[in-house]
Amino acid sequence: MAEGWLPAAFNRGWTYRDRIGAEPAGATVLSFYAARYRHSDRAVWTQRLAAGELHRNGSRLRADAALLAGDQLQWHRPPWEEAAVPGSWQLLFDDGDLLVIDKPSGLPVLPAGGFLEHTLLRLLERRHSEEAGGDAADMPRPVHRLGRFTSGLLVCARRPTTRAWLSDQLRESTAGAARQVGEAPCCRKLYRALTEPLPLPLKLGESITLSTPIGRRPHPLLNQVWCAAADGEPGALAARSTLKLLERRPGADLVEVAIASGRPHQIRIHAAALGAPLLGDPLYLPGGLARAEVLPGEGGYRLHAHRLVLLRPDGELLELEAPLPEGLGLLGSGA
Repeated sequence: MAEGWLPAAFNRGWTYRDRIGAEPAGATVLSFYAARYRHSDRAVWTQRLAAGELHRNGSRLRADAALLAGDQLQWHRPPWEEAAVPGSWQLLFDDGDLLVIDKPSGLPVLPAGGFLEHTLLRLLERRHSEEAGGDAADMPRPVHRLGRFTSGLLVCARRPTTRAWLSDQLRESTAGAARQVGEAPCCRKLYRALTEPLPLPLKLGESITLSTPIGRRPHPLLNQVWCAAADGEPGALAARSTLKLLERRPGADLVEVAIASGRPHQIRIHAAALGAPLLGDPLYLPGGLARAEVLPGEGGYRLHAHRLVLLRPDGELLELEAPLPEGLGLLGSGA
């Protein structure tokens, strides 16, 4: 195991809670779970029912049962093994409230996708508990997400008001209500990535704006997954990225991407929609749709949150840069 890594280990399990909304018209506990959590089929949910893991309204179920509107369901998932992850990072900025780190590739930010304890959030909680004696009032918490295999600048804050302020900026950095037409954005996010060869004859330093909407589409393993969507498609979210070609390489292109919105998997989807998925991305196909047999949390691509300009609550601009990982600088220059 490499230095600074958390080895694979079992957690203490988790309880997933669901509430039944409208009258479910003949639905049962097993049919609900098989449709809600498609990573397991009905046979697996039947085994979990027999093992006593499923509860309804606080009582353990002994057999499948019809559901009524308002029922409270609980799946008491037993401990499972979480994969090894990086357990350390470089601190780039800390003023006592705002905290910015250089997140390593491979470390999930929040619990999801089979990770509960091996996440940045849990590691921050443990470190804060050790340093502050368990006082959670000023525990630094992530303001936004980066994909598990996306490295680079991750912003955290201790005060809830600061988190809300920064979250608004990072989510919609071009849509601030207070900004006038022509005024420079108060938040700028720049990423580096390797893509498959671009299908456009861009010159070095030339940019293209990508505005493919992003929406949810059915996925056999997750129910739904974020993908490229058509203009005007119900539920689709507007998204905008600007991609600049930095370098042509054999079998790949080095690009810089500025994102002006914070949609799920935005850079991965926009690059794929352009016809040049991130090099090694196992999920997104040219065009921006997803492979049915792959989960979003699987890695293989190179994506790095490199530079950030952020307006602090006190009105000052904060400019930060995370060092480029090997392979994402210009060949021969390190830039």
